[in-house]
Amino acid sequence: PPRILTLEEPVLHMEHCIAFAVHGNPAPTLHWLHNGQVLRETEIIHMEFYQQGEVSEGCLLFNKPTHYNNGNYTIVATNQLGSANQTIKGHFLEKPFPAMSGLFSFRMQYTPKFLCVDSKAFSFQVSIAVGLAAFACVLLVVLFIMINKYGRRSKFGMKG
Repeated sequence: PPRILTLEEPVLHMEHCIAFAVHGNPAPTLHWLHNGQVLRETEIIHMEFYQQGEVSEGCLLFNKPTHYNNGNYTIVATNQLGSANQTIKGHFLEKPFPAMSGLFSFRMQYTPKFLCVDSKAFSFQVSIAVGLAAFACVLLVVLFIMINKYGRRSKFGMKG
């Protein structure tokens, strides 16, 4: 039956790697669990290993893991003679703003009425703001033209 020889905590090389070595004859099939659920391999999380005789060595690789990837990782090795599993804790990043998470959930549940936006009132306010901005731009262009046209006259009729 299979035996798990080593299972190491995640280490950062090119990617984060949970290294493992499994012995078994016949060669066992390997799969992973994350917090007790079957781990689906993706481009972000995938397993690479090679078989050398009766030993399979490899890594469960993580490409830029986040706090969502924290948890218990279990390798399960199975062949016709039995199965073996071993678990290790993987900790990659701290959860951002852990002390304020309750505050955010409270704010999301109880939104004050003055924060709710009426779409007609909002579109009216936006059109007023755009109109004022356009008026200010036109006024600036007119002032610039007037300054250029009338600001060049010399005082007292003297030529410069």
